[in-house]
Amino acid sequence: MRRWNGWGDESTDFPAHPGVRVFLTELLGAAKALPDATYEAVKAMVPASRLPAHPLVSTESGIRLRHARGQSLPDWLAMRSGDMGVFPDGVAEPVSGAQVRELLDYARQHDVVVVPYGGGTSVAGHINPLPLAKPVLTLSLAKMNALIALDRESQIATIGAGATGPRVEELLNAQGYTLGHFPQSFELSTIGGWVVTRSSGQQSLRYGRIEQLFAGGTLETLQGSMVIPTFPASSAGPDLRELVLGSEGRIGVLTEVKVRVTRLPEREEFHVFFLPDWASASRAVREVSQSRLPLSMVRLSNAEETRTQLILAGHTRSIALLDRVLRLRGAGDGRCMMTAGITGSDANVKFALNELKKVLKPYGAVGTGQLLGKKWAANRFRAPYLRESLWQLGYAVDTLETAVDWPRVTPTVEAIEAALRDGLQGEQEKVLAFTHLSHIYSQGSSIYSTYVYRAGRDYADTLARWEKLKRAASEAIVRMGGTISHQHGVGRDHAPYLPAEKGELGMSTLRTLCEHFDPEHRLNPGKLLLDDK
Repeated sequence: MRRWNGWGDESTDFPAHPGVRVFLTELLGAAKALPDATYEAVKAMVPASRLPAHPLVSTESGIRLRHARGQSLPDWLAMRSGDMGVFPDGVAEPVSGAQVRELLDYARQHDVVVVPYGGGTSVAGHINPLPLAKPVLTLSLAKMNALIALDRESQIATIGAGATGPRVEELLNAQGYTLGHFPQSFELSTIGGWVVTRSSGQQSLRYGRIEQLFAGGTLETLQGSMVIPTFPASSAGPDLRELVLGSEGRIGVLTEVKVRVTRLPEREEFHVFFLPDWASASRAVREVSQSRLPLSMVRLSNAEETRTQLILAGHTRSIALLDRVLRLRGAGDGRCMMTAGITGSDANVKFALNELKKVLKPYGAVGTGQLLGKKWAANRFRAPYLRESLWQLGYAVDTLETAVDWPRVTPTVEAIEAALRDGLQGEQEKVLAFTHLSHIYSQGSSIYSTYVYRAGRDYADTLARWEKLKRAASEAIVRMGGTISHQHGVGRDHAPYLPAEKGELGMSTLRTLCEHFDPEHRLNPGKLLLDDK
């Protein structure tokens, strides 16, 4: 069963081995976990619903509790403390576009705010109901998860927007296809959520980000249904798909998603290389991207992340042996780990691997084969569970990401990590910060940073520490000219920084678009744009 106050399934864990506590204690200081509120106690806090009765709407307290928060660190702290804030007044789980339209009509008739809900994995405050005078209906698309159509000639699949990552792949794999979109939230996030937050999957080098995969679909709006047809390409004015991509529920509810799918590959391998230092490693991955090698993924960890990941992995003897071998071959304390995914036919995989080795050789790369790559692949969707194990040790962990052009990659990494490391100096608290490049492009790269800090004396103190760190890192991103979000959308948490990226005219355009579709600000108000009525 899915956890009500954390990530994933209750039966799945990613335990931290004993050495992790020693490592974090030495680095950050001894910590103690804060007490968790019980499900029963929090459920008892759910107030009476303000919604008029409707056969599709449940006002039961348990379902309202489970749809009240996402998966950001503030959400985590709210759920663990029991200080949840606002609950939706009801939850609807429609099974068709017709029922979605019926619920939108109900919302307009009774002056109700609607919050679209996919997998509940938002880390930016997309799905949290706000304290409003109007009642709030959370509209979950969980039951709209079928394969509606598959055009094998065009390789276009139509899928219900509520299908989770595993469900999408189950449906397509049975037909011999894959979407190839594998975000870290793959286990719980949905195909509709990927579209409306402009998600990026781990193997985007081969399959593309969601904007390359999204071919069309159906959006139910307060003004009626908008059906976006599929074309191989079109020059007929602005692309209506772009209205939906990144719209975050502000203009309508995406119910059916048409996506470009690919036949299942014959072979897939993940190889790990170590490069001697960040300077050579970052130059190497830039050359890899600009050489357009047929890879499915490249992920480069900086020295601090490389060190931390090897410590978190355990297997002390094996890691010690690896360390000795790498040092003998020139990869010492500053070493950086690169993971490369290669996907396709047997011949293409062999060719791509040989070409990759040729590109990396002048940079002093040390190949370690597939062993570490297989371990990464086996655990690729378990990383979010690490928050639970570290929390039990008394430490909070969060992530943030951006993207910049190549000349600014290294300065931006340094600026973000400095902002995080120094963010709690006023409290004499240390912060562990480390980074990897998770998606590379010819033009530049995404930057994905993780940070760990001690929980405070209580939940309010722990949240205040997060707010300081999030603000400092976000300001560093804006100062360096980075996007405020490469793959997690805007929601509530990133909205204050959006004007720096879009500019005055751009923000005015977005506001006008939302006003056109939703002049009464009934659809997910306060997300993407903060200046609501």
